[in-house]
Amino acid sequence: MDSIRNRLILIAVLAVASIWALVPRSVTTRVIDKNSGAWRDTVVKRIPIRYGLDLQGGIYLALEVDESKGTVANKSEAIDRALKVVRNRIDQFGVAEPVVQKSGTDRIIVELPGIDDPQRAADLVKSSAFLQFQITDKTNALDKALPRIDQAIRESGVLKTVPGATTKGADTARSPLDLFTKPDSGAKKTDTSKAAKGAKSDTSKAKKDTSAPDTGLFGNANGPFSKLVQPGQSPGEYLVDLSQLDLAKSYLSIPAVQAAYPPGKTLHWGNENLSVQGKNYATLYVVDTRPIITGEYLTDAKPANDPIEGNIVIFTLNNEGGRRFRAETGKHVGDYMAIVLDDIVMGRPPVIQSAIGTRGQITMHGAPLQKVQDLALVLRAGALPVPLRVVESHQIGPSLGADSIRDGVRAGLVGVALVVLIMVVYYRFSGLLAVLALGLYVLFTLALLAGLDAVLTLPGLAGLALSVGIAVDANVLIFERIREELDHGKTVRAAINDGFSHAMSAIIDSNVSTALTALVLYQVGTGPVKGFAATLLAGIAASMVSAIFVVRTFYMVWLQRTRGTQTLSI
Repeated sequence: MDSIRNRLILIAVLAVASIWALVPRSVTTRVIDKNSGAWRDTVVKRIPIRYGLDLQGGIYLALEVDESKGTVANKSEAIDRALKVVRNRIDQFGVAEPVVQKSGTDRIIVELPGIDDPQRAADLVKSSAFLQFQITDKTNALDKALPRIDQAIRESGVLKTVPGATTKGADTARSPLDLFTKPDSGAKKTDTSKAAKGAKSDTSKAKKDTSAPDTGLFGNANGPFSKLVQPGQSPGEYLVDLSQLDLAKSYLSIPAVQAAYPPGKTLHWGNENLSVQGKNYATLYVVDTRPIITGEYLTDAKPANDPIEGNIVIFTLNNEGGRRFRAETGKHVGDYMAIVLDDIVMGRPPVIQSAIGTRGQITMHGAPLQKVQDLALVLRAGALPVPLRVVESHQIGPSLGADSIRDGVRAGLVGVALVVLIMVVYYRFSGLLAVLALGLYVLFTLALLAGLDAVLTLPGLAGLALSVGIAVDANVLIFERIREELDHGKTVRAAINDGFSHAMSAIIDSNVSTALTALVLYQVGTGPVKGFAATLLAGIAASMVSAIFVVRTFYMVWLQRTRGTQTLSI
């Protein structure tokens, strides 16, 4: 750009755009109401540059392998694999400059700046997110296995130690017909007529079973577990009074009871409770042990909202998963399919109306949008190879403290002031031009950091100060080269042109080598190291503009206004 006018216009545009990027603005965003759990629109102030953990504080989590569900042979290798999944989840969570690293051989340390909800963060990183699609039982296999389960509970001796084990179950003498409305009014649109007929037959059977005096719904008056459960609305669904839920879970945790399950069947609790005539019931589902497909074929998951179903998660499978899912669901048209995440049935199992391909949905009735978004996030990030537990969790304040931060800023300002003083004293007028360009350099660098949504940390401040030195160093190379050209007897205009052109190779070499180092740090580093690299890269890019383009433009303006000048103060 040989035209001074075009150069000045470009500099003015860059300056205005940088100022606009750094001005705090009020934006409307959606947040979760902590009292109601619903989303609401609120106006918040957008901060152009956020602070890191060392400047503003955040959440500290320490995770270890949870061996309560089974012994893990090689903890160190398992932690290495889990580390990648946790880091992927945190990156999608949107936390800027987090720290996710391995500590020792059996622990993962997670530091999240600016997060004030430790419970949500802990649930996000420790959730296994193991997804399965399993067909619910339609053969009443649990009814036949109840005597074995009751006998296993009696033989375990738990009836003497578990509080409430001898109390009667809730509403054991009531028929399911008294608990539910007619299928036409209470069932979902996806329920088939076949399922409705099955429910009627189960109801008549239950009436017959309860006609005998002092017997439970399954004809076993003394069964410790059978008197706690009663048939639900759909095949494979059972209900447990919420007041007896802990007791029922304690029974099902006994290894001998699990061994007495129906062959080829597994029991999973549901995440939804039912309210019938003022009473609340937990849901228990009997499903085929072999899933028709798992989440290993899942490629994407996104939150959405359906006018009828409410908040849902739409998932996409890869081509192989789509073929398997289509083939398996084609075999089970008319059956109920449970969507199981971490051994919990999500929502009520829907009826398979037709073969399903690569796309499907998980219904989250009544769940707030934040939970739906978190579920989609962990599904995208993948399942943990081993279960994790949070062994330490607490909120932390700025590690430097307000006094240390203030001292660091003061030290940086003093350093910049000394650089300005040296440049003006040593290079005089030319040094003044470099100082003016240095002001634009700082503006451009901060605007780049804001545009990249970077987080400012203490190492980032160090990177900014270092890039200031790099910017001045480029001017030093140029000025020294101009001096040499003037000593060789060249005119001022020729010396300036040759000084910039001959110093360019050295400036590019030094900046490229520094940029490559910063790129490596940015790629492999985490937390403060990544913040340092981001600031250094932004500074290098801004210094190339300010030290070369801006300073040369200032020289061109000065030469045009002083055509008869034969000397240069440098």
